[in-house]
Amino acid sequence: MPTSPRAGQPATPDELVDVGALLDAYQDVHPDPADPAQLVAFGTSGHRGSALRASFNEDHILATTQAICEYRAAAGTTGPLFIGMDTHALSAPALASALEVLVANGVDVRVAPAGEATPTPVISHAILGHNGRGTGAGAIPSAAPAAVAGGAADGIVVTPSHNPPADGGFKYNPPHGGPADTAATTAIQNRANDLLRAGLAGVSRVSYHQALTAATVHDFVGAYVADLPNVVDLDAIRAAGVRIGVDPLGGASVRYWQEIAERHKLDIEVVNPVVDPAFGFMTLDWDGRIRMDPSSPYAMASLLRLAASFDVALANDADADRHGVVTPGAGLLNPNHFLAAAISYLFTHRPGWPAGAAIGKTLVSSAMIDRVAAGGGRRLHEVPVGFKWFVDGLLDGSLGFGGEESAGASFLRRDGGVWTTDKDGIIACLLAAEMTATTGRDPGQLYAALTERHGSPAYRRVDAAATPAQKKVLAALTPAALGATALAGSPVTAAMTTAPGNGAPIGGVKVATADAWFAARPSGTEDVYKIYAESFLGAGHLTEVLGEAQTIVDAALARG
Repeated sequence: MPTSPRAGQPATPDELVDVGALLDAYQDVHPDPADPAQLVAFGTSGHRGSALRASFNEDHILATTQAICEYRAAAGTTGPLFIGMDTHALSAPALASALEVLVANGVDVRVAPAGEATPTPVISHAILGHNGRGTGAGAIPSAAPAAVAGGAADGIVVTPSHNPPADGGFKYNPPHGGPADTAATTAIQNRANDLLRAGLAGVSRVSYHQALTAATVHDFVGAYVADLPNVVDLDAIRAAGVRIGVDPLGGASVRYWQEIAERHKLDIEVVNPVVDPAFGFMTLDWDGRIRMDPSSPYAMASLLRLAASFDVALANDADADRHGVVTPGAGLLNPNHFLAAAISYLFTHRPGWPAGAAIGKTLVSSAMIDRVAAGGGRRLHEVPVGFKWFVDGLLDGSLGFGGEESAGASFLRRDGGVWTTDKDGIIACLLAAEMTATTGRDPGQLYAALTERHGSPAYRRVDAAATPAQKKVLAALTPAALGATALAGSPVTAAMTTAPGNGAPIGGVKVATADAWFAARPSGTEDVYKIYAESFLGAGHLTEVLGEAQTIVDAALARG
């Protein structure tokens, strides 16, 4: 798809969302349950939509929260529910709506002080801390959350992640602290839609004043920031005097970075502390829209201009579950490049980790990770797209690291215990500073050293048009249906529709040769399919791989 001529340019007033109109629509617009586009739909990261499109309105949140209350009760989850929000305009009213339902259902709610944002990983950290998983490895088996005194905790995060300012998002984290699995989200989604169809009959609700009075204020900032030395070597960063620039992109991590700098005496400059629900300070993304994506060079244009001023410059998205790393020499690191460098570093600098801890990656992440794993004698655990697939491994320590090509990752504490089971962009950023401090080379330089050893891959993702019917065909394809025996001049060594790490369906196909691969998946939100491809034989070969990949997939779709 073409790049907008406005990409990377500062947003102008006429390109900003009308926050007042957005908030009015949240209250005043009621979804039509007969329109599938206006129903609750949990994707890989919860329900997302916009009040302006009748897909994220008060009715959705009331119904979804009631469904969560019923789900947790049926599951025997009786402990506190930790709830947080990011800085999107729709997040605060959605959190207020959720509180009204939670309290009406007798849930013990823990919430940050009024108006304070809470990053996604902080909610996961709080859940695990309450459930006895905050220190050391294997404190309480994940199969026995009822063993927690007072009942196991769970959580809700109100966030659409890096999505544009007009969007809202709502996701549920069970007692394991990570994203809910498909069984949970399907049950919550279906019950929420039944409640919408019933005109919200069956939804319990109290006034906001009652809800706020009943909720318990929780110090998320203090608990999380104080615990950080147990996952990242902050002493090394301080001793080396690493100069760190941070742009929270107006998200939930603004206060956290300020506290990290002050409490741990690190040389951190928050270059943009502004919080604005219209995100008017942003530069436009590739398509001319505002998107708080720390992996996009267009969205990161402002921080990129400051790269030479710091040893390492860092950014997070609106809920701080994604990371962006900028170095003076390499500029903005491709997320795959940072993941590979981080993995190489962690598995040689964490003596407290279990000896058999594996490396978790999604199947569309770089094969450089495969080569790093093989070079270090570590088992690779390759799973479908979605961080939920890493939860169990991070909980029991069988995974030292789990990462996605979309700049999301988490890893174990320094003693080998679980830190979070959701993506944590803050610790990923701090790790970039630790790598710089400990090795004397920044992550860009460390990645360059990996390419000298393992080769330099070229990686790209493209979108191609597909009808809803074709998307269904793609999701159900078998390797035999592809009929691919060669790809860009090399014999196919693997063709798969299930992930090798856990045997779960990947919702598409992946084809690999010795030096290249491609994967094709239908989009969950648009009438397109996505092709991811990588080649260790150069950019020209990658173009050839992409061309043949599209021909192979299109032919399979045509055969139906």
